[in-house]
Amino acid sequence: MKKHEIRINQWLKENRARGARLLQILVRENSTRGKESSTQAIIIEKCRQLGLTLDIWELGSDELKGHPAYFCDRQSFDGNPNLVAVLKGSGGGKSVILNGHIDIVPVGDESSWRHDPFSGTIECGKLYGRGATDMKGGNVSLLMALEALIANGIRLNGDVIFQSVIEEESGGAGTLAAVLRGYHADGAIIPEPTNMKIFPKQQGSMWFRITVKGRAAHGGTRYEGVSAIEKSVGVIQGLQQLEKTRNAKITDPLFDKIPIPIPINIGKITSGEWPSSVPDTAIIEGRMGVSPEETIEAAQLEMETALREWNQQDEWFRENPLQIEWFGGRWLPGNLESDHPLMNALTSSFSEVLGVSPVIEASPWGTDGGILSTVGNTPVVVFGPGITETAHDANEHIDLEDMFVASEIIALTLLRWCGVNEVSDDDR
Repeated sequence: MKKHEIRINQWLKENRARGARLLQILVRENSTRGKESSTQAIIIEKCRQLGLTLDIWELGSDELKGHPAYFCDRQSFDGNPNLVAVLKGSGGGKSVILNGHIDIVPVGDESSWRHDPFSGTIECGKLYGRGATDMKGGNVSLLMALEALIANGIRLNGDVIFQSVIEEESGGAGTLAAVLRGYHADGAIIPEPTNMKIFPKQQGSMWFRITVKGRAAHGGTRYEGVSAIEKSVGVIQGLQQLEKTRNAKITDPLFDKIPIPIPINIGKITSGEWPSSVPDTAIIEGRMGVSPEETIEAAQLEMETALREWNQQDEWFRENPLQIEWFGGRWLPGNLESDHPLMNALTSSFSEVLGVSPVIEASPWGTDGGILSTVGNTPVVVFGPGITETAHDANEHIDLEDMFVASEIIALTLLRWCGVNEVSDDDR
């Protein structure tokens, strides 16, 4: 290990309490949708202290709405800015985007939490709170990696573009806005909660709404009507079969340990207005996974074709066809070669820090990486601390040791990827 790498390791060890405190402060701020500003202000001040060049702006829906990758039902972004902070390199090296989202999902049933979801309680080396894992802990890893470089006088050749974006949880408008603002790089790292695994491939996903028609009648003579709920049962069974058919085509070994690589999840069903009436409409809403190797349009066509077949096979549906709408959030898939130079830099750094080879898999969920790679033409790898299983769940938490280790791995990756121009006198 080179002298400046030892210095990074030592600095991170000496500043663990500082990193844990920063995460605690961030978790104590509620940055759910539309409330990102207070947490973003903390990140902005931290980047200002580090001497980074700041670009802070509020998203305008006009420049986003016409873009084919924009899928967001948010009416206003006022008061909740994006942040890009640049550590300028000396020149001649590869640039990198470090992308993290500041928005979090709602806490859900607070009675299911052991601690207040915004307490930032630290217990047995774990920090609890909404957003600790997804993904404020990853953001702190990025900031600690940058501060370790700056504090030790290490200057990179390539630019480091740190991004703290809003609206990832609802489709990626923040990252799309950064791309359209002109931020591109030779590579990107997104520290989503991967359980310290490395994801070169990311599943895409999109929301769908299927309307099932019935015929209303009095519950006492229900045989005179057609229950939309009962007709929905067959539709749900059809979706389950479609899921099996689509997943049977997945042969990539990176998906071997994922039971359902590209799920079709039914997340919401609404129907009926009165217990004594036969419902004439049922609405099925869900999420459809998209393979890294396919396009959003191809996946849509496969489901739409299946629905047309069901309409032809069912006598009722022939006269009252199923209708599908694609709405709300959408996450583009991402696909990076396993031997890409960015993967090599990251895996080498991982092995150097931990002494073992990393686990490399495909992501079980979508990220903003699809926008960076597909729209921004920036190669993306997803790697970060955080526990995948606790993201979006009650008692969300992060193992602080993983956060510190991820910081070191990311810092060494920046050295390898961007190149080193000069270090402090002690390191020469």
